[in-house]
Amino acid sequence: MLVALDQARWLGLWSRLGAHANGLEIFEKLIAAYVEPARVYHTAAHIQDCLTQFDWSRHLAFRPDEVEAALWFHDAVYVPGASDNEEQSAHLAQAALATAAVEPETARRIGRLVLETRHLTIPRDPDTQLLCDIDLSILGRKPAVFQEFEDRIRREYGWVPDTTYRRSRSEVLAGFLRRRPIYQTEYFRARYEIPARQNLQRIIAELAD
Repeated sequence: MLVALDQARWLGLWSRLGAHANGLEIFEKLIAAYVEPARVYHTAAHIQDCLTQFDWSRHLAFRPDEVEAALWFHDAVYVPGASDNEEQSAHLAQAALATAAVEPETARRIGRLVLETRHLTIPRDPDTQLLCDIDLSILGRKPAVFQEFEDRIRREYGWVPDTTYRRSRSEVLAGFLRRRPIYQTEYFRARYEIPARQNLQRIIAELAD
């Protein structure tokens, strides 16, 4: 599904961050990244979906513009199977913001937020909790939407043998299922915790067949 990200929205955010460089240049780089041929799920559609979730929950953010910036950048670098996508995306974000003369601490915070979308630990900072809950909200969607997400992830890893993929994917999803709870904000727990657990249990069982 082709989705056009909102240039005016990006430029407004760029301005609010105090950036002085041409925001169109960075916007075009992001657009180019999100249409790379290897991407099936991690596309502009995913970013737009995250921004929609953010619009519904913006009131929870302490620094909403920084959370939004992290959403725009968090999958800017994505190579299926690479272990440093988030690190590279965080570096890209910080470098772009620094070049645009954004306050150094603001740039560092946004970079740290992007890095947390590795989902390796349970976030404690409220803005990080919100960001990660938004990124993981797909787990709690309606079964058909969740299944499409899983199908797209499988296509991104189409080169991985089926047995290997099933084992690795089950391990990843089981890690989220073991979290008590999956979502760290009350808002996202209320919306998605129960359906996320149902979706994860179902797909893990299917992967084991």
